[in-house]
Amino acid sequence: MDIDLIDQGIKSERPSAGFQWLLCNCATIIAAAFRTPKTKDCGWKKNSHHINICNMPKASADEKILSYNDVVLRQSDLGILNGPHFLNDRIIEFYFSYLSSSHPSEHILLVPPSIAFWTLNCPDINSLKDFLQPLNLPSKKLILFPVNNNDDVTEAEGGSHWSLLAFEKTTNLFVHHDSFGGLNKNHTKRLYKTLVPYMGVSESGYMECSCSPQQANGYDCGLYVLAIAKEICCWFDRNVHKNEDLWFSFVEERVTPSTVSGLRIKILELIRSLRGE
Repeated sequence: MDIDLIDQGIKSERPSAGFQWLLCNCATIIAAAFRTPKTKDCGWKKNSHHINICNMPKASADEKILSYNDVVLRQSDLGILNGPHFLNDRIIEFYFSYLSSSHPSEHILLVPPSIAFWTLNCPDINSLKDFLQPLNLPSKKLILFPVNNNDDVTEAEGGSHWSLLAFEKTTNLFVHHDSFGGLNKNHTKRLYKTLVPYMGVSESGYMECSCSPQQANGYDCGLYVLAIAKEICCWFDRNVHKNEDLWFSFVEERVTPSTVSGLRIKILELIRSLRGE
């Protein structure tokens, strides 16, 4: 199975000294910075509705319930999915890993949240070349980056919103999908400007997708990121990328409030299936 994951890219190439330094000194900070935010997301107040479909055995919040590729899910992640709660980075990384397995291609790269976060917030811009080298960005035709609006790498529960930045090489264009009216626009433009020198192309464009599906509550932004990422991967697989509007109409048609809310159930069922239940 040709899964193009960053962790596998690191294993297949000997990291440079600079990259090894980043791994040694930044892993703890990145992990701490992307814990689940408490109740924050887009300024909305959560309701009391829960999806009660998970019948997994009771366990402590930190108990490991699934190891998938290089992602470890814990019991607390099931509680988040059984929601309604803001998704954490582990769930997003797990589903990105699953999408990579479902859409195996050397041309597609789904970037884990911690890597996108550090690229956006790295204090030493000179070290980014070594950090990003294993991703081999110039060789990819489609790259998806989850974006979180946390600015503080020392804040364990920072951030209140997720959005998606997609790069399509044929058009040399970065597209930002934000399910809450462009709340993450400033953070995403910073990420775009940081990435451009490492894409292997010149003068990449940037646009805010005005037709991006919008959330109707304050906690489903992460689910919209996953749903939109899934449909962009499907669009790429079906080789319809000659359309003038890229994947826009494809996503607009398929990502609806009902399909997004149902994604919580589907991810829980996927976890149960992978556990052999």
